[in-house]
Amino acid sequence: MNRYIVLAILILSLIIGSCKKAHYEWEDYSYTAVPVVTIDTTKTALPTRQAGKVAFFNLKDANLPNQEFAFTLNWEGYGKETVTSIEVYTSYNKAEASVPAYPLVISQPGNQYPNIAQFPLPSIVGSNDHLYETVTSFPKSYSFTAAQLAALNNVDLDDVKVNDYFLFKFILNLGDGRRIVTFFNNICDEARGEPGDCRVGVRFKNQ
Repeated sequence: MNRYIVLAILILSLIIGSCKKAHYEWEDYSYTAVPVVTIDTTKTALPTRQAGKVAFFNLKDANLPNQEFAFTLNWEGYGKETVTSIEVYTSYNKAEASVPAYPLVISQPGNQYPNIAQFPLPSIVGSNDHLYETVTSFPKSYSFTAAQLAALNNVDLDDVKVNDYFLFKFILNLGDGRRIVTFFNNICDEARGEPGDCRVGVRFKNQ
């Protein structure tokens, strides 16, 4: 009896396999690595959370030019891919029409993540972003004052408005020769605790 059951299963498997007519693009997936950012939560003019991947400058502070923003850049390949270098891009951006609330609103699960993404997604390097440097040794630590970021992006701090922000984005060059230029929401959305941090920034507030 068991012999007939096994034979029936084999025949059924062959029939099901032969029914497949289409080949879908998603079947040709490949693995990638992702950038990982750790912000220095002590170098922010206003309180923040590590999970938010955002720091703040305070326009009300007379010492605005010397306020600091710092982060460490690394990568994770989960044993599947390696990274040879990361291109770091920077930009200055005007406030969006709808900006995240401050103080950060933290939602579930685990009372850990902000309720919405702190910077626009998807994270695509565009014409407003310019290459700062290409990093080949990791982890790499960065520290800037507001004045340094303003100079780097040709911005006059006197012209900055509430909720404007400086942003860093990343392009990964993998060991297999691929250049990963776009990271969409399901990789980089800090509101959902996604595995990558494909942008990080510091936003101006007036607290």
